[in-house]
Amino acid sequence: MAQSFVPGPSTERSFRDALGCFSSGVTVVTTMTADGPVGMTANSFSSVSLAPPLILWSAAKAPRRYRAFFAAERFAVHVLARNQQQFARNFATAGDAFEQAEWAPNDDGVPILAERLALFDCKTSARYDAGDHTIIVGQVLLAEHGSGAGLIFEQGEYGHFTPFKVAKPTLNSA
Repeated sequence: MAQSFVPGPSTERSFRDALGCFSSGVTVVTTMTADGPVGMTANSFSSVSLAPPLILWSAAKAPRRYRAFFAAERFAVHVLARNQQQFARNFATAGDAFEQAEWAPNDDGVPILAERLALFDCKTSARYDAGDHTIIVGQVLLAEHGSGAGLIFEQGEYGHFTPFKVAKPTLNSA
């Protein structure tokens, strides 16, 4: 049975649980700093515009990695494939998870992960303060995608979508 509540400090867990009912894709966002590459798992990724090509993602302010992403003029969003759960966990807990990933800098120095379902190489277009996050809008300079199913996050768990296939009707010849 659904239970209504007013979001606030005493209902933060309930609010998180309500938000968790919405399935989202899983990405790893990367950027380069003077100290080396930094990455962060994010499921707050969305398209914004086709013309110009814009995407957004929300960076939590609490992690130490936040400053690197807030200051970044360039970043890449890597959409993860359904078999990359451990990869997502590694970047969720440690920005230096590059030790466990194959990657290389692109021509502009942005760290690009070798394994991914899709890639959006971006230039920061705008930043918007949004409570305990910053919304970062990126102009997509280069995009690519492969084939396969994406990794999904819902109710605190990783998973994947299994398409429901409807049988084609057959013609009954009488």
